[in-house]
Amino acid sequence: MTDESIFQDKKVAYYTLGCKLNFSETSTIAQALKSRGVRPVQRGEIADFCVINTCSVTEVADRKCRQAIHKLVKQHPGAYVVVVGCYAQLKPETVARIEGVDLVLGAEEKGRLVELVEAMMVTAAEKSVGRFITSKFKDIRTFSPSCSRGDRTRYFLKVQDGCDYFCTYCTIPFARGRSRNGSIASLVEQAERAAADGGREIVITGVNIGDFGKTTGESFLDLVKALDEVRGIERYRISSLEPDLLTDELIAYVARSRAFMPHFHIPLQSGSDDVLRLMHRRYDRALFAHKVMTVKSLMPDAFIGVDVMVGTRGETPECFEQTYEFLKALPVTQLHVFSYSERPGTQALKIDYMVDPKEKHRRSQCLLDLSEQKTREFYLSHVGWEASVLVEKATKGDVMHGFTENYIRVEMSRNDALDNKIVRVRLGGMNTDGSSLRAEIKNRINDESHSLMDKTNNEI
Repeated sequence: MTDESIFQDKKVAYYTLGCKLNFSETSTIAQALKSRGVRPVQRGEIADFCVINTCSVTEVADRKCRQAIHKLVKQHPGAYVVVVGCYAQLKPETVARIEGVDLVLGAEEKGRLVELVEAMMVTAAEKSVGRFITSKFKDIRTFSPSCSRGDRTRYFLKVQDGCDYFCTYCTIPFARGRSRNGSIASLVEQAERAAADGGREIVITGVNIGDFGKTTGESFLDLVKALDEVRGIERYRISSLEPDLLTDELIAYVARSRAFMPHFHIPLQSGSDDVLRLMHRRYDRALFAHKVMTVKSLMPDAFIGVDVMVGTRGETPECFEQTYEFLKALPVTQLHVFSYSERPGTQALKIDYMVDPKEKHRRSQCLLDLSEQKTREFYLSHVGWEASVLVEKATKGDVMHGFTENYIRVEMSRNDALDNKIVRVRLGGMNTDGSSLRAEIKNRINDESHSLMDKTNNEI
C-alpha cells in the first residue's frame, strides 16, 4: 500500500487540550499530514482521520480528554482516531479501550505519528480494538522540534521538553520525560523561517524552559541572546519560567534587549514556605519576591503573571492566608489560579491534611477576585500613555484587538489593512466588558527597532 492510497485527498479533524506547547505540537503534526496530502476537515464534512492531543494536568483535564474523544468519534463515524499527549502517555490502556479509538501514541512516539499511522493501517485488516505504542519514562529522550503559527499574529517556538523537577503534586515529568532541548542553531533557524513567513512575534514555549541546555550544554540566556539577533521578529515573549531559573542576568538582558518584551510569567504555586517545602519547590517566598522586585526595578511597567495553586494537601487556613497576603503585597499583574487535583502516583498523596472541595472553591474565588483587581489597576494606570501594538485581524464585529509591549490588551476601530502590523496608539479607558483598554491609532511603525511604552502629557 502506498503513501498516496492512505493519505492523499483525505480529511483530518484536530482537537487539542491543555497548554500552548500542545497546540504548537498539534500544528507540527498538521504540517506533516498536509505534506502527505491530508487537508483539515471543513464544517459539515466527515473526517477520515481524527487527531486528539490530550492534557493530564488535573482530573478535570482527564475528563475533558475523554469527552473530546467521544465527541469526535460521534461526529466522524468511521474515522481513524489517533490520541496523543500527556493523558495518552500516562493512561494508554484506558484511552485505547475507549470505543472508536484506533491508535494511542506516547510522548516518544507522537513525533512519528504519520509513519506509525501508516504502518498500523497497512497491517490492520479492519477496524478493531485500539492499540497503543508508548515508551517507559526513562526511554522518553527525543526532542521533537515545533515552530508553528498559533493564531493570526504570533508563532510558538518549542525550545525544550520534559522536566527534572518532580514536584510532589505533578505528573508532567512522567508524561513528558526528562528535560531535553534543541540546539540554539536549530532554534534560530526555525525563528528565521518564521520571520521569512511573515511572523512578527514568537512565544518561547516548553515544559521547563529555564532548564534549557541539559542536552546541548548551552544556556537559556545564550538562546535568548541568539534569538534577539533574528531580524524580522520584532517581539519575543517568554512563557513560564521557574523562579529559581529566572536569573538576575536574564532579567537585566531582557530589560535592554531589542525584541524581548517586558512580560514575565513566573509560577509561585504557594505563598507559604511550609507548603512550598511540601511541594518540593526549589525556592521560597523571599526568592520569589526578589525576582518580582528585580523585574520591576528594571522594567517598572512589566506585566507579571503568576501561577498559584489552592487547596493542595497541607495548605492549612493559615497557609492560604499567607499566600493571599503575600500576593496582595506584590506588584504582580495577573494570577492564574488552579485548584489542586489528586493525581495517582504522586508523592502529595502521602500528605495527611486535605482541603474540603467547597473551601478550595472559596480560596480560588478569593484569588481570582484579587487578580481581577490587580489587572484592572495595572490597565488603568496606563490610561493616557502611548504604546506600540501588534494588531490582530478581527474575525467579526467593528473592532480589532492587539497587545502592547507589556501585554495590555487593547481595542480599536476595525481596519483590516493593519492586520499583523505594529501601530502606535494612545491608550484610553476600559472597554464595555472590561477586557481591554480602548486605543486611538496614531501612526504605523515602519522600522524594526522601536522604543517601549512612553508616557505622554496629553490628556485623552
